[in-house]
Amino acid sequence: MNHARGSVFLLGAGGFIGRHLARRLAEDGHAVIAATRAPATFEHPGIRNVVGGWDDATQFARWLPGCAAAIHAASSSTPGSSDARPQLDGNLRTTLAMIEALQDTPSCRVLFLSSAGTLYGDRATPAAETDPIRPRSYHGAGKAAAEHFFQAWATQYEGAVTVLRPSNVFGPGQSARRGFGIIPTAFDCALHGTPLSIWDGSTVRDYLYVDDLLDLCAATIAHSFEPGAHVFNAAFGEGVTLDALIDRIDAVTGRPIERRYETARRVDVHTITADTTAARSAFGWSPAIDLDEGLHRTWQWYSTQA
Repeated sequence: MNHARGSVFLLGAGGFIGRHLARRLAEDGHAVIAATRAPATFEHPGIRNVVGGWDDATQFARWLPGCAAAIHAASSSTPGSSDARPQLDGNLRTTLAMIEALQDTPSCRVLFLSSAGTLYGDRATPAAETDPIRPRSYHGAGKAAAEHFFQAWATQYEGAVTVLRPSNVFGPGQSARRGFGIIPTAFDCALHGTPLSIWDGSTVRDYLYVDDLLDLCAATIAHSFEPGAHVFNAAFGEGVTLDALIDRIDAVTGRPIERRYETARRVDVHTITADTTAARSAFGWSPAIDLDEGLHRTWQWYSTQA
């Protein structure tokens, strides 16, 4: 494995963002320790898969001491799946085990992938990192709690943690699992000619292509931060209604989707976009792939997987 740029421990490497991030880090010259709950295959020789339950500090303690950075990109819930089901196992328990192990390795730089879409609540204007957080779902509450735990670790042990709050991330490789992304679900409906359930077509979200998020993650890993917690939104900067999103998906696929409207869910925020001034200023970062180009690239991948 190539250790030229330091080893990176990546929790959640088997997920959509995690797989993309593992490959990007390895291509950038990092030796990646890809932590998953089930065995996973990675093509790049710079990626080593390690498997565990990741609910005990001793599991993390085996790997973190040799790492320059640790990334927490794991989550086992979504706003919809957490409806009426607040969870400790699989989310916060894993986070707390990682933080306990980090107490012995405070020099390890930490990146935590949080969520812009579930933390701020309904917003008439783009949310800034300094705005109060008002999670509506238990999933969002879990992200908020994790942020506070990482901040407490950084304060007590003089560690440095970067918190990225991405908007709705999409791109090739995202599976069509109910509740885990409207874009792959819509593409699946277009591909198979099945109807799409929509809870409220007027809800507004910002959609960020995965490669743009990877660029920001790479920039944070390369940056030397002072001890403490450093929070940045990650979004494209365009609020789009769900109905308008499906219109644009119809245009990309050429296969109009039948829409079935259902009663809005209590866990869903209606309107949320995020201000990315801080990330642009700190890293010179700006998203390069707009929604239409991202949809085109994703459909090209998705339509060849069947």
